[in-house]
Amino acid sequence: MNYEDYRRNYVLGGLRSDMLTDTPFALFAQWQQQAIDADLKDPTAVCLATLDTTGNLWQRIVLLKTVNQGGFVFFTNYESNKARALAVDSRASMLFPWNELDRQVTVTGTVEKISEEESDEYFASRPRASQIGAWASTQSNPIGSRRLLENNYHKVVERFNNADVPRPPHWGGYRLVASEVEFWQGGEHRLHDRFRYVIDGDRWQTTRLQP
Repeated sequence: MNYEDYRRNYVLGGLRSDMLTDTPFALFAQWQQQAIDADLKDPTAVCLATLDTTGNLWQRIVLLKTVNQGGFVFFTNYESNKARALAVDSRASMLFPWNELDRQVTVTGTVEKISEEESDEYFASRPRASQIGAWASTQSNPIGSRRLLENNYHKVVERFNNADVPRPPHWGGYRLVASEVEFWQGGEHRLHDRFRYVIDGDRWQTTRLQP
């Protein structure tokens, strides 16, 4: 199949140097809020790329939950493919694809586990069904049928009955500590605006890149 004729113009605005902030986190917060205000579907969805245990790159969508301590926080099963990959190589990259706004943000750095207290606090805020799901699924492992997965779920429902659901020991959060952040804003005639932040000691340096 040929898709070479599928294209569109980017006309939603530019990104100028006087719009930049001292750190990428302040600008990211502005763009993230604008994505939320624009009523995008899954505005906090981000593509996470890791290098797996065999040396192959792998990508998947996760949901950003907060930005703090210089990093971007997401949650997952510690026994999942992504967690096994990060245990071997902590380097990772995130891509926020805000296509409806002609924008994308790329974050590169290393990933670390957040504290158990942070993971406990977030897990307690999740809907009960999501809490149960974290116990029911051995993420990334094979299973014979959906019926078996649903049976696992109902067993967990019975296990905790009306009691609080504790955070599983195999589930928690990671923080991608950023060393580079690039902001891309689509422009007319394919003259896109790109600015890259790179950490230099305790300061962020910015560079405009050609599209």
